[in-house]
Amino acid sequence: MNKSKEIFETMSVPKALRAMAIPTIISQIIILIYNLADTYFVGRTGNPYMVAGASLILPVFNITLSVAGLAGVGGGALISRLLGEHREDEAKKVSAFCFWLSIGISVLFSTMMLLGMHPILNALGASDKTYAFARDYSLCVLVFGGIPTVLSNVMSQLLRSTGMSKEVGFGITMGGITNMFLDPLFMFVLMPKGKEILGAGIATCLSNVIACIYFFTILYRIRSTSVVRFSLKEGLPEKKSIISIFSVGIPSSVATFLFDLDYVVLDKLMVAYGDVALAAIGIVLKAERLPLNIGIGICQGMMPIVAYNYSAKNISRMKETIHFSLKVGLICAAISVTMYQIFAGNIMHMFIEDTQTVMLGENFLRIRSLATPLMFMSFFTVYIFQGFGKGNISLFLGTTRWAVFNIPMLFILNFIFGMYGLVYSQLTADILTVTMSYLVYRNYTQKYIY
Repeated sequence: MNKSKEIFETMSVPKALRAMAIPTIISQIIILIYNLADTYFVGRTGNPYMVAGASLILPVFNITLSVAGLAGVGGGALISRLLGEHREDEAKKVSAFCFWLSIGISVLFSTMMLLGMHPILNALGASDKTYAFARDYSLCVLVFGGIPTVLSNVMSQLLRSTGMSKEVGFGITMGGITNMFLDPLFMFVLMPKGKEILGAGIATCLSNVIACIYFFTILYRIRSTSVVRFSLKEGLPEKKSIISIFSVGIPSSVATFLFDLDYVVLDKLMVAYGDVALAAIGIVLKAERLPLNIGIGICQGMMPIVAYNYSAKNISRMKETIHFSLKVGLICAAISVTMYQIFAGNIMHMFIEDTQTVMLGENFLRIRSLATPLMFMSFFTVYIFQGFGKGNISLFLGTTRWAVFNIPMLFILNFIFGMYGLVYSQLTADILTVTMSYLVYRNYTQKYIY
């Protein structure tokens, strides 16, 4: 724990954020790459219906991350605050409780996906030409791969909360690289022609299993020195701690769920403009994630430092961490917007050579990338309040962003402007979201902190 205390207490803020955020950013980029790998290799088939089928599953796959957020984000933020209060014994109980909570939730989620496969895919907008592809992919990634995906995510969050960002980054990176090697092996060597998407699903499932095994190994190795563990022999955490886990974890899950619901609605509305438009937006929704994943990596590296110093009453260090992280995130977002404007066409050609899909996707990507700095600032504020342990505020911000601004904007702009109204909805909604988030943050910090 000495190294962790140095990161949280004495190391310069830029150096501490670098130690926490760089491994997280790298792992987030790898997560994106191995998600993109499926789309890339499926796109190599030249079949837009297969691409559309895989794209339909993206929102539901991300819901597995919202499930993980209930235990991982809620528990991780609390563990960092408990360490700031020097309550290691309670932190041990919290980590074990979150581990077993994640197992129960992931089993329930995978079972529901298996039993409700047909209506769920129909609700997502699967057509006669895309249903079989979406079914094969979801069986591997969501049903059989849901449990290891959730467990890996939760264990990574809990380990990161204690300062083990480097170990977490390695595990996630290893899983991603494994997937990139397994994809072409299963798709083009082991699977027969026409079953490439099943091969992609198997590869993704196996890579998540391998990452899960790695995190189990880490937990076993550090079981005598770390507060992160999976044994309940020391008992359950205090009622106050359990409430805190859910008060932060539920808002995180709700916000992630609504984020994915926004993607589902976007896909559903885009279906009206044809499977080619759906394939194009599916590629764009993955390609635009690079700066967002970098931003998430910055926020995940920042949050344990903010949470620790918030509980330790070291407000000056907490403020410096927030301001420096925001500056770094906005610089990365600005660079990304510039790159997307220049190379949108090249990016689309990486995934598919169908001329019409590339043309639509190029336009879609240039428009949606404009919202990148605003999207970063929106979830940056939510992460700050998660670090504070203020689940009610993060719930308000997340719910308002998606349920009040983003999702209604999809319907409004689709009705007024059609297909391109859907594409512009993110930019329009996030202008409102950032304005609201700034006012809430300023009001809270002036009243209770600064």
